[in-house]
Amino acid sequence: MKRTLAQAEDDLHTVHELPVAPSVEAFRAEYRGKAIGPRYSGWAHLAFTSIGSLAVIACAVTRVHSVDPWEWLVIPGAFLASNLGEYLGHRGPMHRPRRGLRLLFQRHTRQHHHFFTHDAMAYASSRDFKMVLFPPVMLLFFLGCLATPIGLAVFLLVSPNAGWLFVATAMTYFLTYEWLHFSYHLRADSWVGRLPFMAVLRRHHKRHHDLALMGRYNFNITFPLCDWLLGTLYRRGAAPRS
Repeated sequence: MKRTLAQAEDDLHTVHELPVAPSVEAFRAEYRGKAIGPRYSGWAHLAFTSIGSLAVIACAVTRVHSVDPWEWLVIPGAFLASNLGEYLGHRGPMHRPRRGLRLLFQRHTRQHHHFFTHDAMAYASSRDFKMVLFPPVMLLFFLGCLATPIGLAVFLLVSPNAGWLFVATAMTYFLTYEWLHFSYHLRADSWVGRLPFMAVLRRHHKRHHDLALMGRYNFNITFPLCDWLLGTLYRRGAAPRS
């Protein structure tokens, strides 16, 4: 029997994990067999992303000296730009196929949202980390194609401190995205899942994992600022489809 939207809403506030539906378990088994090699280590994947990002952040921070008061404005500016970029990338090519970016749609909508559904959010083992964390190459892409070129432009056009602050903030946002998304897919009754702020953010993301809602609501993974500003923050009773 299909659950009503009210029942689905009630599940968002529980801390227990519901049994994984047979169709979801079958999808997971097929994905693991095809896409997760025997040498894959989820903890090594998480460590690479974390250590690599932290190294870049530390490098950028150590090059900041004698900051003028106005230069600190780069930090909120970079944060807002990152939040908007996260929102547009998620609402756009990750949920709507675009020419040249169909791999993003395939990995996110076709795979991630069927591997983890709103009533089956938690990992079964560390090997499932592959279905949440960005591939390691994305760290290099984000650093080489986004943070570095934009940071260099800010460095040259504004000031060296502003450039380094931009890189540090952008990489911190990237790592925050990875850590928060990783945490949302831990068990809800884990010590991380029980943190008050984490419970709120996890419910926000869990709503997005409802297949009836994912195309319209809750596109911010980290902080739902753009969802609030642009009218895509899900509220109880909202229509599931247009």
